[in-house]
Amino acid sequence: MSKKHTVRTDPETVALPRFGIDSHAHLNSRAFDEDREEVLARAARCGLAHIANVFLNPETFPEDARLFDDHPEVFFLLGVHPDDVATFSDRTLAAIRRHVTENPRIRAIGEIGLDFSRTEPGGAAPEQQAAPFVAQLRLARELDMPIAIHCRDAEEMTLGILEKEGFSGYPLVWHCFGADKCLAERLVANDWYVSFPGTITFKNNPQAREALPCIPDNRLLMETDCPYLSPMPWRGTRNEPAYTVFTIRTMAECRGTDPETLWKLCGDNAKALYRL
Repeated sequence: MSKKHTVRTDPETVALPRFGIDSHAHLNSRAFDEDREEVLARAARCGLAHIANVFLNPETFPEDARLFDDHPEVFFLLGVHPDDVATFSDRTLAAIRRHVTENPRIRAIGEIGLDFSRTEPGGAAPEQQAAPFVAQLRLARELDMPIAIHCRDAEEMTLGILEKEGFSGYPLVWHCFGADKCLAERLVANDWYVSFPGTITFKNNPQAREALPCIPDNRLLMETDCPYLSPMPWRGTRNEPAYTVFTIRTMAECRGTDPETLWKLCGDNAKALYRL
């Protein structure tokens, strides 16, 4: 018996007006080395006005940022991911501060946070992650920069740190939301933005679809986290910004609205958060 064939809809056939914003991407990834220019062109044809590219290494940031010299539609986030904080130091923090003050395309500090999901050797242990997280939070406040939060299997500690450090009401986005209504309500209570990736389209992710209507209109974002987390019907392939046209359709269905309206709403929210 043959396997069922997945129909891969061309995103350009369902393109939207050009005011969408992918609020979290990693287009400097080597996964895009062969066709980065075409990926960016396809994003524009599908209706993306801006893309937030997230850089995770302050040391290589200047070189990586040059990939987008000819693409003013791409703006930047810079921070150290919790997986990479084992070598975090005052020098790392100083490098982030220097890049933010020298490069106006950096619009936020991120992605930063806690990740307790890793079991393999080489990753940062939970006890190593808290101090670099707090240091980057305080730097963001010092520089008056928005924040993008990474949290995986560490919700209570992440929330505890954010609330203890006084970040309730601060311009902050909980990146790659895939949890339930309970967490969504706590994020909303703190007046934070919540960003949904392509996993919202997965059949085995009903909790996120149930949580989506809890997010106020003015706090909702969408993202790819590319090259990861492709939405249906491209699940299992490399993700890219153009595929947000599929993510927004599922999000609109969950909220009882039309894709174009939600596309613009999420774009306007990203502009507000990142001060575009």
